[in-house]
Amino acid sequence: METLVIIAVIAVAIGIGTRLIHLLNAQHDARIAAHHFSAPPAEASRPAGRHRTSGPPHGNDR
Repeated sequence: METLVIIAVIAVAIGIGTRLIHLLNAQHDARIAAHHFSAPPAEASRPAGRHRTSGPPHGNDR
């Protein structure tokens, strides 16, 4: 009888742990879905300072 109670307690603990892990994974997935990692912010898309143009390169090529 004592063994059955221990087995039941272990099974319940495993079930609670499984449910907790499932809830944490769902919460993590929701956080990931809320962020858009593929598109950088507008101010980070170009370096600050001079902007490149499509003209000839600048330098002392003489």
